[in-house]
Amino acid sequence: MINRVLKYRVLICLLLTLSCRSAEAKDAERIVSLGPINTENVYLLGAGDRLVGNTRYCVRPAAARLKEKIGSVMQVSVEKIISLQPDLVLATALTRPEQVRQLQRLGFKVVRFKQPASFAEICSQFVELGTLLGREEEALRIVNQAREEVKAVQRKIAHLPRQKVFLQVGSRSLFGSVSSSFTHDFIVLGGGINIIEDQKSGTTNREKIIGQNPEVIIIAIMGSETGIAAEEKKSWQRIGVIKAVQEKRVHVLDPDLVCSPSPVTFVQALRTIAALIHPEIAMEVNQ
Repeated sequence: MINRVLKYRVLICLLLTLSCRSAEAKDAERIVSLGPINTENVYLLGAGDRLVGNTRYCVRPAAARLKEKIGSVMQVSVEKIISLQPDLVLATALTRPEQVRQLQRLGFKVVRFKQPASFAEICSQFVELGTLLGREEEALRIVNQAREEVKAVQRKIAHLPRQKVFLQVGSRSLFGSVSSSFTHDFIVLGGGINIIEDQKSGTTNREKIIGQNPEVIIIAIMGSETGIAAEEKKSWQRIGVIKAVQEKRVHVLDPDLVCSPSPVTFVQALRTIAALIHPEIAMEVNQ
């Protein structure tokens, strides 16, 4: 009991010191990221050297893997975050609200970024982060470049007939991209028709997908590294009545690229997906 009381007294003193320091600081110099998108965006803005901690799911770029780990996306160690003495904590939609409140009560500056619902929101959040880090000009440059590259992809597929697409982002239960997710933009901007875009939730079943008869199935689910995505592909390939299966157009993509995009990686994923939807212009789209 005495040790516990002593521990919290030390923490309180530490937090008072940090609060004074952060009030004087203009830009965040010690950043903890609680999600892959935030981590990748910090590096993209050239502020990776300021990142002192992130989650074990933060693997892009490679340097992010070497940072101190504070837990998972959904369960972080508040004690570990305190020990890293950050002046800015970048939370996500999956960060537990009670942990956000706890950090804020302790005097930490926490900025929470929700899961973006579109490419436009990816860009606006990136600019917001750039402003927080004193890199607004660089953020705007990157966003404007990404927007131009998205327009270039659209020009190349504008004359082509749209293909029916199912983008699978979860397997237990079967879960696909819907219009309330930024992943929907990969399909639409890439020249496809999202066969479940009208659903409020991405939860679906194989019977419904079979009934929609997609021409392309794209699998990008977290856990692909353990073989889950490969097993899902085999499951689809056993359903020979689907056009995508008949034409060998069931594809597995890197979930880190598709599910956690920065403005730059969104463009990379869009080019890849557009080429899968319209293989006849694959070379043009990826130039």
